[in-house]
Amino acid sequence: MNLEDITTVKSILSQPQNIAIIPHKNPDGDAIGSCLALSFFLKGQGHKASVVAPNDFPKFLKWMPGSSSILNYERENSQAKKVLEEATVVFTLDFNDLSRTGQLETPLKEKEADFIMIDHHQQPHDYARVTYSDVSMSSTCEMVYNFIEFLGALDSITPEIATNLYTGIMTDTGSFKYRSTSSRTHRVVADLMDKGASNVEIHQQVFDTNSPSRLHLLGAALRNMVILPELKTAYITLSQEELDHYDFKKGDTEGFVNYGLTLEDINFAAIFIENKEEGIIKISFRSIGDFSVNQFARAHFHGGGHDNAAGGRSELSMEETIDKFNLTLKTYQKELNP
Repeated sequence: MNLEDITTVKSILSQPQNIAIIPHKNPDGDAIGSCLALSFFLKGQGHKASVVAPNDFPKFLKWMPGSSSILNYERENSQAKKVLEEATVVFTLDFNDLSRTGQLETPLKEKEADFIMIDHHQQPHDYARVTYSDVSMSSTCEMVYNFIEFLGALDSITPEIATNLYTGIMTDTGSFKYRSTSSRTHRVVADLMDKGASNVEIHQQVFDTNSPSRLHLLGAALRNMVILPELKTAYITLSQEELDHYDFKKGDTEGFVNYGLTLEDINFAAIFIENKEEGIIKISFRSIGDFSVNQFARAHFHGGGHDNAAGGRSELSMEETIDKFNLTLKTYQKELNP
């Protein structure tokens, strides 16, 4: 954030405000962590703050401090609408295009309030009065830590704030192994631990609470893995029938795509998950090195994200989607084999 933006934010927050904090649809650890941390911080500064999520979020995040207070726009519509109607300030976290909010897109576009964006994805839109955008950052949670620092309020970070920020940074950096993890990231995490974040407990809550059905689903995903050594690519498919058979719950496929990148000489991984209710194939892309899955997803699968982590979708059948993927891959042979 530049000095002008910091001054504007300080002016906006100089008086008590009714604040709505919005993550993207299907919020992940970074989205939930950043929203909850900011909520605790703003309440501590004398504001009224509520998190309104477009829809539900994974069970393995529901232990996080304050998570029970999140309003689900799909299930708690009247309460969520009331928060939006009364909001004088709207923070949008971990996304930079209002289309990422599903059913919330229209009410947010129609809302008259001061919008403040905090996000690390590429190509931000210009809907906010204050835009704090930095694609080099590891996570939105690290940016919320910086935001609090810009306001000169690091001493206000409580164990609840620290826990939420640590969780979001940890999940969005693949437990600190992605290229976006900087030395600054580690210094931030160290300070969060000093302020009350228990790294052992957080890792256990996120990674060590699997159900038997989720592990069986992982087994099915790995059996379905296709390896294309000539293109340094591996991809996984999961049909709706397989999801139903293994009692799929939201968040159960989190991290599955990364298994492809654990293979030697594989630099590009994808997972294709059928969603018959929405009539789409949901896709996640991951890469190592310079191959931009953000550009790949934007160009071919109505998506986007980061250079090494992106998402997309297809309205074709699973078979047609895989055929399109394989044909498209062949045009990237030089990029995949630099």
